[in-house]
Amino acid sequence: MDISVAWIRSLAPTISAPAEELARQLSLQAVPVDRLEVLGEGLDDVVVARVLRVERLPDADRLTLCQVDAGGEPLEVVCGAPNVVEGALYPFIAPGGCLPGGLVIEQRKIRGVVSNGMLCSEVELGIGRDSDGILRLDDGHEVGAPIAQALALPDTRLLLDLTPNRVDLACHLGVARELAPGGVADIRLASLGAAWNPAWTDGKDSASAAGVKVSIDDDSRCYRYLAGVVRGVRVGPSPDWLKARLRATGARPINNIVDATNYVLLELNQPLHAFDLARVEGQEIRVRAAKTGESLVTLDGTHHDLESTATVIADASKPIALAGVMGGANSEVSDVTTDVLVECAWFDPGHTRSTASRVGVSTDASYRFERGIDERGMGMALQRCVELIVAVAGGTADAAAIRVGRPEGPPSIVGLRPGQVKRILGLRLSAEQILGLLRPIGFEDVAESEEGSESELQIRVPSWRSDVQREADLLEEVARCYGYDRFPSESRSFRPSTVPDDPIWEKRETIARFLSARGFLEARGLPMVAASMAREDHIALLHPLSATEAVLRTDLVPPLIERLEHNFARGHRAVRLFEIGTVFRQDSKSLSGGEGREAYLEDLRVGLVITGRRQPEHWSTVGEDADFWDLRGLVEQLADLLPGVELRAGQPETEEPGFGFGRWLGEDRIAMFSGEELVGAAGQVSPAAVDGPPWAGAVFAAEFRLSAVGIEDTRRYENLPTYPSSSRDVALWLPQGVTAAAVELVIGKAGSAELVFVRPFDVYEADDVADGRRSIAWRLVFRATDRTLTDAEIEADVASIVRKLREELDVRVRES
Repeated sequence: MDISVAWIRSLAPTISAPAEELARQLSLQAVPVDRLEVLGEGLDDVVVARVLRVERLPDADRLTLCQVDAGGEPLEVVCGAPNVVEGALYPFIAPGGCLPGGLVIEQRKIRGVVSNGMLCSEVELGIGRDSDGILRLDDGHEVGAPIAQALALPDTRLLLDLTPNRVDLACHLGVARELAPGGVADIRLASLGAAWNPAWTDGKDSASAAGVKVSIDDDSRCYRYLAGVVRGVRVGPSPDWLKARLRATGARPINNIVDATNYVLLELNQPLHAFDLARVEGQEIRVRAAKTGESLVTLDGTHHDLESTATVIADASKPIALAGVMGGANSEVSDVTTDVLVECAWFDPGHTRSTASRVGVSTDASYRFERGIDERGMGMALQRCVELIVAVAGGTADAAAIRVGRPEGPPSIVGLRPGQVKRILGLRLSAEQILGLLRPIGFEDVAESEEGSESELQIRVPSWRSDVQREADLLEEVARCYGYDRFPSESRSFRPSTVPDDPIWEKRETIARFLSARGFLEARGLPMVAASMAREDHIALLHPLSATEAVLRTDLVPPLIERLEHNFARGHRAVRLFEIGTVFRQDSKSLSGGEGREAYLEDLRVGLVITGRRQPEHWSTVGEDADFWDLRGLVEQLADLLPGVELRAGQPETEEPGFGFGRWLGEDRIAMFSGEELVGAAGQVSPAAVDGPPWAGAVFAAEFRLSAVGIEDTRRYENLPTYPSSSRDVALWLPQGVTAAAVELVIGKAGSAELVFVRPFDVYEADDVADGRRSIAWRLVFRATDRTLTDAEIEADVASIVRKLREELDVRVRES
């Protein structure tokens, strides 16, 4: 946002500090000032000149020969601008003079004619951005006078880096309130012309006055709409003072009607729009939703096909503006316009954002409507705009004006306990001192009440500060008005916080450190992905930026695989990536047509992918690739960090609700359970799920729910065993289709409490084994904590396990 220092000084004459000090003050207490630009420096050699005669230069299509009076003998100047006319005043620099950009003007021969100087544009003077023609001045200036005097220069432009909550500083009045020593009491709005105090015609849904009807079809799209009519205007260039104000803020003057609306926007922060009333069919203004199939060409010449989600301003038959965004070319003010209707409205931020997003247009007006405007300043803004139009374009303002929509709501009242200023900010301020800080910026004390045993100030929030909604916001206002630079900077004695860290955050940090120590790089991906990368229960975005960011991600591994492919494309073969992030999905309620947001679920997960060499390349190691057992070892170590998590090989066999394992898992897989709840899976990624080059190795991945596992890591310690253990080796025939994981699960359930260790140690498979069976030998280790087990106890336990295996899996003992 560009702010003119001269403009804010005119609004608050008590502002006398240098521009550099004003920038420092704003940066300390309100918003950062990115830079200062001095306008009008280096214009000492430029004067006001009158063009006495204009002739076409022979053998030139665009060049003209102008006779110029700059206060001495007339000079001949060659000019290429199309807007030079006889008798008008323009900026002129003679040979030997220097422009702000450092360009020294010399006498030059052009097409055989000597040019003695140059007529200047805004860009060449460094005061604007219009380079299409020479800057024309008002007729009242003295020939030969310094151009800086004619243009009310020098001035300083402050470039503010506005924060989303301080939209009130997007205008000169808002900045003047912040910088004036006396605050709002110092503000003086200069008269712009004859006062206009209309008789308001009010209506909830519609109203008619001044020969115009205004109606609002849906007040959720437009809260209030004000309109005034000026008849008999003469459209033309604005006076120099008005153009200078606009140029100082980086705006381009267009004509006196449009410039008047832009002036009030930049002064008061209220967007306005002027319609050519003769082009408004039926003399009717209607705020409504667009109809499917309607279209509109906006002022920038762009054709828009509209949808029903867009809000439009329409006349009796067609849209004539995108509400809160941009006007339409079919109602544009032009040189032949004589009657104008001035719109001053309060459009809903959400609908305005939706309309602007749909048509891909962002304007100064939509920026303000999306963040909220001052509803109590609308009447004053319309009055000042109408007064300015009459002053610069002539005509007569109709005595009646229209006001349709919701009435103004009550002012916002927020409580502030003086004790909180001490507790939160560390400042010992009395109630009167607190009010002394808040009153200058528009806050008022309504009353003082008791909140329990503590007094509480009732503060009325000014209408332009919609961001102040609770006590914490008032505390921030007290702090910044007191001055952040006045807070002591030395260290104070403090007590370490007794509030424990968030256990989820601690677990995230532990897992991130664990994986980073094992060569993994952390990825931070967007939560938006292409629909093809998500499951059917995904949540689609209403206004996606592109097809590749159309839905919220439902899993972490598919986007990680995409990043893996990105690394493959750049020649990286050994890659280890992980991400800890949120995934989103709909549950059965929303998928079956149930209502809404309650049916949207979020899940915090950990995802990782591995491919390529097991160890970094080195002459002392064999270049082997990571395999399934590397992944299993890693997942087992991760499970040790997650209380209550158990690994089961070979599962899940089918797609589970809330997971997309089946989309990327191959046959080798491990399931992670917390109790009987599936919380994750790991395994080799199916080759069909990876678009990798021929030299790429196998890809392994894992994903598990961090939000579903036990967080409280309460460790229990046991004494070292004091009694000896005994082991038994059992060779088992497994029928075709029975997995080792299923056998291990049955052994664990069937064994007694003395069974402390189970592990396969030998596998026998041969072509002569009937029915595709295979033999796996298991080592079972038994130990009691209170005695030495007898052979009879151990044999009984083994017999119980063998019997259970035969009953449930048809697994039998291999006799030889």
